[in-house]
Amino acid sequence: MNEQNMSQAAAPAKPKRPKSKSQLMAGALLDKAYNDTLEAKARGEKIGWATSLFPQEIAETLGLHIVYPENHGAAIAAKKLAAPFLEYAEAHDCNNDLCSYAKIDIAYADLFDCSPASNMARPDFLLIGNNGCNEITKWFEVVGRKLEIPTFMIDFTYNHMPYVTDSRVRYIKAQIEQVIKDLSAFTGTVWDPDKFAEIMGISTENRNLWEQVADYLERQPSPLSGFDLFNYMGPMVFTRGRRETGDVMRQLIAEVEEHIKNGTSTFPAREEFRVFWEGIACWPYLSHNLKTLKKYGINVCATAYARAWSLDYTPGDIESLARAYAFTSSNNILLEESVRRRKEWNTKFHIDGTIYHVNRACKVMVCQQQELMRQVSEACNGLPYMSFDGDQADFRNFSEAQFETRIEAFAELMRKHKEGRIHG
Repeated sequence: MNEQNMSQAAAPAKPKRPKSKSQLMAGALLDKAYNDTLEAKARGEKIGWATSLFPQEIAETLGLHIVYPENHGAAIAAKKLAAPFLEYAEAHDCNNDLCSYAKIDIAYADLFDCSPASNMARPDFLLIGNNGCNEITKWFEVVGRKLEIPTFMIDFTYNHMPYVTDSRVRYIKAQIEQVIKDLSAFTGTVWDPDKFAEIMGISTENRNLWEQVADYLERQPSPLSGFDLFNYMGPMVFTRGRRETGDVMRQLIAEVEEHIKNGTSTFPAREEFRVFWEGIACWPYLSHNLKTLKKYGINVCATAYARAWSLDYTPGDIESLARAYAFTSSNNILLEESVRRRKEWNTKFHIDGTIYHVNRACKVMVCQQQELMRQVSEACNGLPYMSFDGDQADFRNFSEAQFETRIEAFAELMRKHKEGRIHG
């Protein structure tokens, strides 16, 4: 079924709730980031594309305008505009098994102004951090060759210890310092250590606000739908180093506090089960996923994905920046560390079970998922779990029927497990 038929086959949509003030602020902030980049490009300034876990503090300090293809791909998928990009990429030597974000972006690099989502300006350079994904390195190299532009890369290395070793920190710090010199020379900008410390300070403040939002999910029942975290991730990726992001988070916090005061929640159902969502959101079916979970009173109360941008470092200290970016992604750490973190979160957020998104687009994220399922469940006294097949952006790799059937069975499994804990 193609995307047009998929939309036609869907049941008539119910009227949506009006967006909250914080949602409107977050949307306006992202729109402004895209528009500012387009305007900078029109003025003749050099603008760039970056991977989502490249240190945004560098570009912010240099006053460079940056956009993020991963976020752009997610937005295209959520708006159900992915089909022409996926079809174009696969017709031009991209295998179906490649990351769907990569296929969308590689196609976009060819299509630009004739695309239905042409709000991302043509880049003059690329910024690559391989701390989230290995495939992204080759993806950006392909784009760089297509557009004949330079790439600036930081190799964050895989961590074979439950921490970042000092030798790795020195290695990454040296790369960061070299990228700063090379990027300054290429763009004609000047590095200011004081501004760097200021940007890191703003980013730290926004990180703390983001953590505060996520920690509201600890309350039982939660005043917040965990899926809301997916909708507010954009500012944390795009504009974490800007004060306006703090304004969005403080408005969101005020709204959540009002829900607590009134005994209400943004989760649109009675919360019966609290789950951990493992992996990236299934963007083309986000509303379907939420609707299905709501039917069984299942609220997503924890996710490692949304916390990848909660970087903890000392403002002005490049070494602590290097250490933080090298240890933020589940794709860059030992399985044992991933299990430890999830055990801690499952206890903190009173989790009843885990939903694993077996994401066809992200082989790195799912390659050890079967073992992660087993070890997390074992470490958490037989915590129930389930998995479903999906994709972060390719609507063709998801089955509504499979998801609905598995969630129904999972709800019953969690119910029996809870009853066993109560009566055991």
